[in-house]
Amino acid sequence: MDRAHCVALVLLVLLFVCVVVVITLVVLSSRRQDPFDPLPNTKPLRFSADGSPFKIALFADLHYGENAWTDWGPAQDDNSDRVMSAVIDAEDPDFVIYLGDVITANNLPIPNASLYWDRALSLTRNKWKPWSTVLGNHDDALFEWPSEWFSATGIPQVNCPKTNVPFSDSGGGSYPEVVSKAQAKWFKRQSKRINPNASIPEVIFWHIPSRAYQKVAPVTTMQIHAPCVGSINKEKVAPQKAEWGIMDILVSRASVKAVFAGHNHGLDWCCPHKSLWLCFARHTGYGGYGNWSRGSRIISIVEQPFSITSWIRMEDGTEHSRVVLAP
Repeated sequence: MDRAHCVALVLLVLLFVCVVVVITLVVLSSRRQDPFDPLPNTKPLRFSADGSPFKIALFADLHYGENAWTDWGPAQDDNSDRVMSAVIDAEDPDFVIYLGDVITANNLPIPNASLYWDRALSLTRNKWKPWSTVLGNHDDALFEWPSEWFSATGIPQVNCPKTNVPFSDSGGGSYPEVVSKAQAKWFKRQSKRINPNASIPEVIFWHIPSRAYQKVAPVTTMQIHAPCVGSINKEKVAPQKAEWGIMDILVSRASVKAVFAGHNHGLDWCCPHKSLWLCFARHTGYGGYGNWSRGSRIISIVEQPFSITSWIRMEDGTEHSRVVLAP
């Protein structure tokens, strides 16, 4: 597989998803009625013939369905629609990745969850953009009865079934917040199978940042200084609970250029870590904590000469925090 014909984010994109499946652009098409049905004959994504960059938009921490029983919740979902629409119209990305916490499942009875997933994905599908998703801790969270639902006599509580899925993305919800040793070993096998000579550059996506993010993080609430690039640094990194091998694997692969995570709504920086970059997305959804302005991290990949550049596109159309991640 040479660079001109490689698929999956034009390079090699390895995505941890539920049940830990590597996706090399097995994209779900916007033309399907059911967004969860796989496509049997999906065409791989490629660089365009005119040499223009291949662009990816990251939609992180949308939190659809939060406080769904109030007027506030649906209004935030409308706002999230507006952010994604503005980003897609401004950037015209070739591919969209939902970077976890698409819904706030602990605010949703199980029968309603698919409705909010469909709501979150419908805008991208309606704009004819191929997409994929990883799962976050709030996507796998048990429904919690809101206290205001209870009258003086009380409302009988239901028992929501626990998930039977043995693995999550980078953890959370009903699963420990880790990339386990078993997942790391599986990733190593799969990456060697897909990209045996590490000749194709790779970018990695998951939801909860690894503990390596703590090591490179700028001082909390202080200005972001070089070599880090970003605009907000308003909280401490909330990492996975343990580091069990995945970062060692990534650092040992010269082909890995960057890792992208969400989860922390008040962080949007990229910092170098050994041979690669560790980057946060920008909080896209109006659900979830924090009142920082919303936006999306954009990744632009050029084939010849090869390069990866990233920046933040805000809801109001402004751009900032441009950084070269490769070569």
